[in-house]
Amino acid sequence: MKKIKVGLFIDSYFPMIDGVVMVVDNYAKKLSKKCEVVVVCPSYGLKDRGIKFDYKVIRVKSIKIPLTTYTYGIPKMDIKILKRLVNEKFDIIHIHSPFSLGKLGIDVAKLLNIPVIGTMHTLMKFELYKYTKSHAITDLITNQAIKVYEQCDQCFSVNKKIGEIYKEYGYSKEVKIFQNATDLKLIENKKKSDIEINKLYHIKQDDIVFLFVGRITSVKNIMFIVDVLKILKDKKKKFKMLFVGEGPDKNKLIKKVNRFDLNNDVIMCGKITDRELLAKIYRRAKLFVFPSLFDTNSLVQIEASSQKTPTIFIENAPTAFLVTSEVNGFFGKNNPKKFAKKIIDILNDEKHYNEVSENAHKDLYKTWDTIAKEVYDEYIRLINK
Repeated sequence: MKKIKVGLFIDSYFPMIDGVVMVVDNYAKKLSKKCEVVVVCPSYGLKDRGIKFDYKVIRVKSIKIPLTTYTYGIPKMDIKILKRLVNEKFDIIHIHSPFSLGKLGIDVAKLLNIPVIGTMHTLMKFELYKYTKSHAITDLITNQAIKVYEQCDQCFSVNKKIGEIYKEYGYSKEVKIFQNATDLKLIENKKKSDIEINKLYHIKQDDIVFLFVGRITSVKNIMFIVDVLKILKDKKKKFKMLFVGEGPDKNKLIKKVNRFDLNNDVIMCGKITDRELLAKIYRRAKLFVFPSLFDTNSLVQIEASSQKTPTIFIENAPTAFLVTSEVNGFFGKNNPKKFAKKIIDILNDEKHYNEVSENAHKDLYKTWDTIAKEVYDEYIRLINK
């Protein structure tokens, strides 16, 4: 049977890293076992050099968006790109953003008369307003994005809640749910792994470790974490808080940590690309602290569950839609004092904590192999249809 050829179109990619980039990279790696895969993404100039992939990547001319870490593809300035992409003879196209390269993916699909899928990854209005500070501009861009998704033959969402939010934005069709996943596998020898992490970050064996992994940006509600840590310290709780990642608000975070006299309690680990090391860090943590109200189905909470590390969220966070309170995860109030109290309650009930830890792994841990098979089957269904 001839392999199908899939085009994955995305408006940002390596060397830029965020959750959506990691999703597309994992799609590409896993789908490559069954399909020919081509990722179509922006060019970052000289920064593109030296980045190697296990699949084909086509870069499109782009410009940097002022005051952000993102770029914007400008295919209209790349006169050969449309012809080049049509000549790839894709069987199906899957767009992962509704902007310039998402639109390009739809244009290519129309010329080839093939199906196109779109995935709704983010709380669009939330992120757009952060940059525009204008409800009118945010609504205008969102409406344009919805028009792009309406042109897709099928749209995916990472959970039911996000599908409902896009319906509120104006999307009119059925949304299928395909969860995010992880490539991490459970580290069986926890004792050995913990010793390695303790030595690396100068942590004592009996220290309680809290963890955040992700972009160091205020949109992830990281300053809320520092407020919670200050309360825990004032209550004489001893802990180490690890922040893994880089981002535009790193210096702002460090200043607040120092201002609250938490510099001996907080460890800035920087960006970690070694997946085995990252798994060991998750395994060492007692709690994954993720108060983001922006994320939709964050990869990091799934990574944490792979190591039996439960996550504490803020109540009603969209990213926690699949989590059941006190069964496979924890929820705190959107108030630092009450959130800190919840953490203390969790730590004081070891038996219940262990039950939630096991359930997090059993219920929430999904592998990309499983998700890629489901997505592949949907590709075949749409192609045949």
